[in-house]
Amino acid sequence: MTSASAAAGTTPPHLYEQLADEVEAQIRAGTYRPGDRIPSVRRLRDQHQVSLTTALGAMRVLEDRGLVRARPQSGHFVREPARAAFAEPGLSSPSSRPRRVDASLAMRLNLGIGNPQEPTLGAAVQGPELMPMAAISRLLSQVLRHQPTACHSYDAPPGTPALRRIIAQRGIDTGYSVSPDEIVITSGAKEAVYLSIRAVTRPGDTVAIESPAYYALLEVLASLGLRAAEVPSHPRSGIDTGALATVLRTRPVAAVALVSNFSNPTGSCMTDQAKRRLVDLLESHDVPLIEDDVYGELVFEGPRPRAIKAFDRRGLVLYCGSYSKTLSPGLRVGWAIPGRYQDKLELLKLVVNQATAPAPQLAVAAFVESGGFDRHLRRVRHMYREQMEATIDAVTRYFPAETKITKPGGGHVLWAELPGGVDALDLYEAAAAGGIRIAPGPMFSPTGGYRNFIRLNTGFPWRPSTERQIERLGQLVAARAARG
Repeated sequence: MTSASAAAGTTPPHLYEQLADEVEAQIRAGTYRPGDRIPSVRRLRDQHQVSLTTALGAMRVLEDRGLVRARPQSGHFVREPARAAFAEPGLSSPSSRPRRVDASLAMRLNLGIGNPQEPTLGAAVQGPELMPMAAISRLLSQVLRHQPTACHSYDAPPGTPALRRIIAQRGIDTGYSVSPDEIVITSGAKEAVYLSIRAVTRPGDTVAIESPAYYALLEVLASLGLRAAEVPSHPRSGIDTGALATVLRTRPVAAVALVSNFSNPTGSCMTDQAKRRLVDLLESHDVPLIEDDVYGELVFEGPRPRAIKAFDRRGLVLYCGSYSKTLSPGLRVGWAIPGRYQDKLELLKLVVNQATAPAPQLAVAAFVESGGFDRHLRRVRHMYREQMEATIDAVTRYFPAETKITKPGGGHVLWAELPGGVDALDLYEAAAAGGIRIAPGPMFSPTGGYRNFIRLNTGFPWRPSTERQIERLGQLVAARAARG
C-alpha cells in the first residue's frame, strides 16, 4: 500500500482497474470514438504486459461502467452516447367477437420469409452458433450405432421412456410434477399444440387467444375450422385476465390458447400471480388451456419462469414444450402433457403420426442427462441477451423516435409499433425487394390487424450486416412515416 493510500485508509486500485482507467481515459480523450472497436483482450494483454485474467477484468469493468459493449464474435466497441429509450407498446385492443380465422396471409408470408439457415430478421429461428450441433450429431451417431433396433423400429405413440423420464425430472424446475407416463412425445411443439387443440374442440367451436398471437397457432385454428376470440394482451405481462373473464362470461368458449413465457411475437411473460389467477378463472368455467412454453428456458437472467401448468390442479392445462428453440429445430422433438385429455391425445397422435422418430429422442435424452443441456443454456442465454440488446440499440438509433418497442426478458423476438402512417405490409414488400426479411404485424392477427407493427428476430449473433439491415429498415420506416 502506498503512503497516500495508507494515510487515506483506502486500498489502491487493482491492476485490472488501473488498466480500465487507462482505456477509459483514451475514450474520454477521443482516441476511441463511439462505435470504434477497442483493442481485444489479447491485444490489451500484450500492449500492457499483463495477464489474460487482468485484461479480462479490465474489459468487464469497462462494460460495467457502460463505456463499451460486446458484440458476439466481433469484439468490444465504444458505446454510443445514451439515447432516450423508446416507449413500449401498450395493451392491445382487438375486438373479442369470435371470427373465422384467415391464415392465408400468414401462410403466404411465412413461405417468403427467407432462408432460415441465413441470418434473418424475419423467421423466428436461432443461428447455428446457438445450437450444440457437434454434440448432438455425435450422440445421434452413437445411438444409431449402439441401439439400431430401437432407432429403426416403430416407437409407441407416447415416446421413448428415457426422454419422458428426463422431461418429467426437469418439469420440477418448471413448477409442475408429473410422471413419465403423463407425457406424450410429439414431432415438435406445433404438433403438440395441434393435437391438444383438436383433443378439446370440434369444428365451429371458439378458442380464446391472446392478441397478437403466434401465427402458427392461427394456422392450426384455421385448419381445424375453429373460430378465434381475440383477447387483449400487454407486451410485458401477457394476456389480460380481466378481459378474458369477460369473454368467458359472455361467449361460449371451448378452449384458451397462449404462449406463457416470452410470447411470440411480443416477448411477454406472465407473472406467477397472473398465471394462478388464470388457472382459477379457467377452473371456474371448466375451460381447458393449451399452454405453449417453448421459450421459457431462454430467460436472460434469474430462474426459469414457472409454467401455468405449475398451478393446474384439475388437469385442465394441456402443456406443450419443445427442444426446437433451445437445441435444434431440425430434431423435431417436442412433447405434450395433456392432463385429463391424455387418452384422447394419445389416440390422435397414433392416428396422425404414429410416433416420433426414436433416434432424436434418445440423443436428446442422453445430452440432457449428461449435463450438456444445462451447460449449453448457460452459454446461450448470455448470447441471446446480447443479441436482443444489440437489436434494441440499433432500432433506437435508426428508427423514428415515435417508434415503440418491447423489452423482453427472454427469447429472441422483438415487437415494434411503427409510427401510425407506416403500413407493415408495404414495408415488408419494400424491405424484401432489398433482401431484408421481416414479419409484418398482420401475420399475428386472425383478421389482419396490427397493420403498423412488425416482429424482428434476434436469434442470430450480431453482425455488421445485421446493423446495416436495421439501418436500411429504419430509413424505409422514416420515409413512410414522413409521407404518412
